[in-house]
Amino acid sequence: MVELRALRASIDNIDAALVHMLAERFKCTQKVGHLKATHDLPPADPAREQIQIERLRRLAVDANLDPDFAEKFLAFIVKEVIRHHEAIAAKTGN
Repeated sequence: MVELRALRASIDNIDAALVHMLAERFKCTQKVGHLKATHDLPPADPAREQIQIERLRRLAVDANLDPDFAEKFLAFIVKEVIRHHEAIAAKTGN
């Protein structure tokens, strides 16, 4: 049971770190959304998204993580980022 508690404590710490990393990522993507809106760029960038998917899949393989899972995780995040960028564009009239 000591090992279980220790593992769960590690998981809790990792979850907290993930939340903080996601928050930091979204701070950056919000700034990107404002720049895109200012320069009348589309909310989505399929070419960059494809590059990021390929990059993340390679990183996942290197980290012994299922690349399909990593791609799904990125797709979930990108979908939310695009939603934010669309909202920013709508607020600025673009």
